[in-house]
Amino acid sequence: MTDNLLRRLGVCYYPEHWPETQWSEDAARMAAVGLTYVRIGEFAWSRIEPEPGQLDWDWLDRSIAVLGQAGLKVVLGTPTATPPRWMVTKHPDMLAVDAEGRPRGFGSRRHYCFSHEGYKAECARIVTLLAERYGNNPHVAAWQTDNEYGCHDTTVSYSAAALTAFRNWLARKYQSPQALNRAWGNVFWSMDYASFEDVGLPNLTVTEPNPAHVMDFRRFSSDQVVLFNRLQVDILRRYTDAPITHNYMGRIVDFDHFDVGADLDIASWDSYPLGFLSDRMEVDDTFKRRFLRQGHPDFQAFHHDLYRSVGHGRWWVMEQQPGPVNWAPYNPDPLPGMARLWAWEAFAHGAEAVCYFRWRQAPFAQEQMHAGMLRPDSAPAPAFHAAEQVAAELKAMPTTDIKKAPVALVFDYPSAWAWQIQPQGKDFDYFRLAFAMYRGLRQLGLSVDIVPASTTDFAGYRLVLVPGLFTLPETLANALVASGADVVAGPRTNSKTADFAIPVPLPPALPGLDCRISRVESLPPFAPVPLEGGGSFLGWREKLEGSAEVVVRASDGEAAVVHGGCFTYLAGWPDEVALNRVLTEATARAGITTTVMPEGLRQRDTQTHRFYFNYNPDPVVFNGMELPAGGVAWQALPD
Repeated sequence: MTDNLLRRLGVCYYPEHWPETQWSEDAARMAAVGLTYVRIGEFAWSRIEPEPGQLDWDWLDRSIAVLGQAGLKVVLGTPTATPPRWMVTKHPDMLAVDAEGRPRGFGSRRHYCFSHEGYKAECARIVTLLAERYGNNPHVAAWQTDNEYGCHDTTVSYSAAALTAFRNWLARKYQSPQALNRAWGNVFWSMDYASFEDVGLPNLTVTEPNPAHVMDFRRFSSDQVVLFNRLQVDILRRYTDAPITHNYMGRIVDFDHFDVGADLDIASWDSYPLGFLSDRMEVDDTFKRRFLRQGHPDFQAFHHDLYRSVGHGRWWVMEQQPGPVNWAPYNPDPLPGMARLWAWEAFAHGAEAVCYFRWRQAPFAQEQMHAGMLRPDSAPAPAFHAAEQVAAELKAMPTTDIKKAPVALVFDYPSAWAWQIQPQGKDFDYFRLAFAMYRGLRQLGLSVDIVPASTTDFAGYRLVLVPGLFTLPETLANALVASGADVVAGPRTNSKTADFAIPVPLPPALPGLDCRISRVESLPPFAPVPLEGGGSFLGWREKLEGSAEVVVRASDGEAAVVHGGCFTYLAGWPDEVALNRVLTEATARAGITTTVMPEGLRQRDTQTHRFYFNYNPDPVVFNGMELPAGGVAWQALPD
């Protein structure tokens, strides 16, 4: 990207929801407000094919033409997230099955199992028909596959189709049941299998199933998402040169987004700051009260940086919250200015487009309480005016071209599965640990790049964080050492083999760090482990042996933070005070300048400017500037 003319706004639109007489007026208003992209079609299968083989393209042809004639660019979604009712009648066993053995039935969306071959064939057929018809349409600028993989806990299925596919997956991986038995440690509790046909799915067991069995099932389930997505991408590429994306979600770790993203041109995600604060963040009521109408100051930025990595540098916000949503426990109205702030924060993190969801609030069905850019009576809602302001500002504001951050954080989806399978402590959660590290860096005023565990080149990074990585591949360990960066690892980094066993030599087995974990304990919230000099470990604590330099000790004299070679290792889950100590020392050692940020204020560097975002409900004075509540500001960086 070379200028902000390549940063665009868009909206999600459902022409099938509205009288055709309204389409032209809607398109003209979208163009007038400054929108460029319009996503359509992702839930329209029953209107495209109301009966098996009975195709109705006319309405979709006309809606694309109306939008294109207004100067708008269409993002066309494949409709496979909402198979019609006749599809379930035709393939009654296509439904996913939950862990309790109950089918997840028709009547909402995402009612399919990724492993069902009959449904995948139906998807290939409808995607082929769409691609043949619209692949060269000049108004179709991009494609979206399906919609929100994993939403509503739909990645994992315990269906008969999944069982068959899982057994085949295991046979390809292990070649013999004897090799599987050795890898899983099935000698324990006499769990040996004589045939792959004997292996079941890891649900409905008397007590917890073998963690190695569950881990392979999670890997398989993720691979099924990858294959389902690849099926559609491969078809689309035969008919179009337009970029292809998928819209991911916030804090969904059930499948490996890096693996899905390898087949796509652009990553996108659906950003709902207030909904996410309400329904998936472990913060206390005081915090929620303060940021109720703004969202968590770091949650959106974390996902911006994550999906920039998943998209190999190219990413969008496909759905941006415009007002109150309908699906969270509580659904407040955003603070005035937040729809603008959220858009600019995305652009500062490198987004090519921010698309608001949705154009007009639907007066019917499940999402009728979800706000849009327009009210149900077509009068402008607050987000309409916010988009109008951002569109005007894009023409005059500074470039948002990204630059490499000084710090990288390694994020790994299999590690999230591992600690869901074997948390050992009730509240040990990989995402929460990684996010705490990211938040600690942002509180020090730092821009952060998030990278996968497959990264082999860390050139240019002065500090790398590797929290809670299930297993540390040798290639990653070598790349970290070769980079010359300082590395902060732990807790639980490299604590298992790929087969979910405790390795010997004992963890963490990091190059240049003479340190072994001799014992682990998980602790309830009322039993913190105080550290000398301030701060505590919460919930997780490891006891160490070895000659590594002790940087911080616990109040009982045990090593809490040790250092050797390029590695600093955390032997517990640090609270905010302890983490700030560790990161402050690590950044100083790495020669990184930090700035302690006021609560709720965050900064982000582009190639030429530093942007400031005030998530507070009150004004903040910083660096000689006064930012209003929900305000955005920027300053040129020195040459």
